[in-house]
Amino acid sequence: MDELPIIQRTYDLIKWYVPILNRLPRDHKFFLGDRIITRLYDLLEKLIQARYTKEKLIILEPLNSSLDIVRHQTRLLLDFELVKAERYEYASKLINEVGVELGGWIKQQKNR
Repeated sequence: MDELPIIQRTYDLIKWYVPILNRLPRDHKFFLGDRIITRLYDLLEKLIQARYTKEKLIILEPLNSSLDIVRHQTRLLLDFELVKAERYEYASKLINEVGVELGGWIKQQKNR
């Protein structure tokens, strides 16, 4: 079975982002870094669960706010000067791609 594009994008985001977050200074890694990592892993788990459930919207709709929290936490990394602007821009691009896919999946489910 082929992966849904959103699941693959989320997987790729985690694969790229987690090593960066794990290298944050100690005082930020254990609060901000670990929160982002946990939220990303939860996002991936819920997307996979949604794929196999009949009532997808119950799982998918709350993920919008979860993704928005990741977006804001990522911006905090930039504001605290913990990541370079280029990395922030790339992370934002990946997060936005997941958001577009999520929005499309939600819209498709609502039109059923």
